[in-house]
Amino acid sequence: MSTEEATVAPANEHPLIELSDIQKVYASGDVSVHALRGVTLGIARGEFVAVMGSSGSGKSTLMNILGCLDRPTSGIYKLDGAEVSRLTKAELAEVRNKTLGFVFQNFNLLARTSAQENVELPLVYAGVSGKERRRRAIAALTRVGLQERMDHTPNQLSGGQQQRVAIARAIVSQPKVILADEPTGNLDSRTSVEVMSIFQELGRAGITVVLVTHEPDIAEYASRVIVVKDGYIQSDKQREMKEAIVPPEFVPPVSVRAPEGKA
Repeated sequence: MSTEEATVAPANEHPLIELSDIQKVYASGDVSVHALRGVTLGIARGEFVAVMGSSGSGKSTLMNILGCLDRPTSGIYKLDGAEVSRLTKAELAEVRNKTLGFVFQNFNLLARTSAQENVELPLVYAGVSGKERRRRAIAALTRVGLQERMDHTPNQLSGGQQQRVAIARAIVSQPKVILADEPTGNLDSRTSVEVMSIFQELGRAGITVVLVTHEPDIAEYASRVIVVKDGYIQSDKQREMKEAIVPPEFVPPVSVRAPEGKA
């Protein structure tokens, strides 16, 4: 699939993510700190976007707003056509549970819990039945190539395998968007390629991936790179996505169509 096919929404379809003049101001004593200064941005379904910027640039604030972990001071944020800028904390939590999946640098897995049980956890909070939780967790772990490691605890898995468990946990709720914060920060180069291959496959299946990274070589695997500086978008460029070439010994993720109504 070409970059254009993978990242451009049909002309009659609104972007999945729409930010209009988003500003975020924090009060620090008598001083106002402007973290974002009028960010306007649209991200299409199935797009794979890398967000870059130095410390203090505003990229973390931007990701927190995209992830419904924080509200903008002003401006409009629409997610899948619905404005989420002014939702209550409970409503934002519901959006996070149903629409968003999160992947972090430190994996955030429960140490004494199997891979399958770690992946099931979001479904427990969502009230999904035990049988359905198991079915969906197995499918998610198979999708990231860990069907033989489902009963292993994190200390029995490599760093790359732990991150794949974290990705499976992020996709088990069938989200429309994956937000990944420095997901390769604790991984070696070879393992980082394995993880990026999964993100590329998820994008091809219709899931939007937004990834924060400070590593230019990791950003090359995205089809679009946004650079944030001083609370502004300094640059926003579509690019030819570098294909993640998976090492032969890695079991590739299973290509699975996005769930109906989720692409």
